[in-house]
Amino acid sequence: MLAYTCGVRRSSRETKALILAAARERFAADGYDRTTIRAIAGQAHIDPAMIIRYFASKEDLFLAACAFDVPLPDPAGIPREKVGATLVEFFLRRWEADAALHILLRGATSPLGAERLRSVFAAEIVPLAATWCDDPVEAARRAALASTQILGLALCRFVAALPPMADMTHEELVTWVGPTVQRYLVSG
Repeated sequence: MLAYTCGVRRSSRETKALILAAARERFAADGYDRTTIRAIAGQAHIDPAMIIRYFASKEDLFLAACAFDVPLPDPAGIPREKVGATLVEFFLRRWEADAALHILLRGATSPLGAERLRSVFAAEIVPLAATWCDDPVEAARRAALASTQILGLALCRFVAALPPMADMTHEELVTWVGPTVQRYLVSG
């Protein structure tokens, strides 16, 4: 099926990709609540009805825009004494490379974004913490505490651009934050 966007014939797949790219930029820049279908359509140079045609709603578009996999490093391949440093370095690289994580962070103030963040936490971070903790309740607590450090780091560095956090090197951030994540996940 072909669709016309800005007078140009595009396939449905191309149109959907165009909408999704514009949505990712808008959600990453403005968050969920301040992003509108019209703003996304304007950026994509399409009629707003096209967004509803392909994604049904702003909520569905948001979920598509922040859909991503967080293939965490295999815990078996991480030396126990380097867990914190490895995860901080991993997340720094992911935050820098993946707009979906920025969307998720900015969108977390909305109920839909918060639910998506919780689902990532439950699916990825809790099982990782359970690698070093046999008690499921304790593993969830440890995962939550480690997440405060990782999400706080991301918020201060990538969203608020808080000096000097935004100017620190990966090595400096790993040196400062890694031991705290280490303590939360594997100590005790």
